[in-house]
Amino acid sequence: MDPNFRGDDDHHDGTSDATPGGYSKQRRPGEVFFTCFLLVASAVLLNEAFGISGFGQLSAPGTVPVVTAAIMVLCMAIIFFQTIRLPKVTGESIARDILPWRVLAFVGFLIAYALAVRPLGFLPTTALFLVLGIRILGRGWLFSVGVGLGALVGIWIVFRIVFTVLMPPGIVPEAELVQIIRNLFSGVR
Repeated sequence: MDPNFRGDDDHHDGTSDATPGGYSKQRRPGEVFFTCFLLVASAVLLNEAFGISGFGQLSAPGTVPVVTAAIMVLCMAIIFFQTIRLPKVTGESIARDILPWRVLAFVGFLIAYALAVRPLGFLPTTALFLVLGIRILGRGWLFSVGVGLGALVGIWIVFRIVFTVLMPPGIVPEAELVQIIRNLFSGVR
């Protein structure tokens, strides 16, 4: 049997193995870049950990962060050098197997959501995120709008009405909606 065989095209054949990515003796596309990124990020964290209070005493506030970050750097260096020695997997690409367009679309949606939630508010931003997210996953517009808005109403009721969590108001007069709902349930006219 071919050692690169993993089942159906999108690797969901129902089987499982303990090897991340499914390959123990090969590296997948983007793996070297990712391990290099994690090594650099660990080194930055180590540098930041030294800024807490250094490593002057064993009981100093910076001791645990410095030791933790140093272990991260050591582990990532080992993983990085092991990874670059492995041969590449044939038959896989970053665009098809690692970061397909749907994953990149959701990354874009999350960035747009984070940027838009404060100026537009929770309700319209979350509605757009849910509806577009469900639509990207392959459902029709009617289903996406229905499920997205239904989920938004449920989320809003649980967090805003029941738990009274403050959401960014933005362009929707949310405080007035909350007061109307409270008046309905309290019998005030």
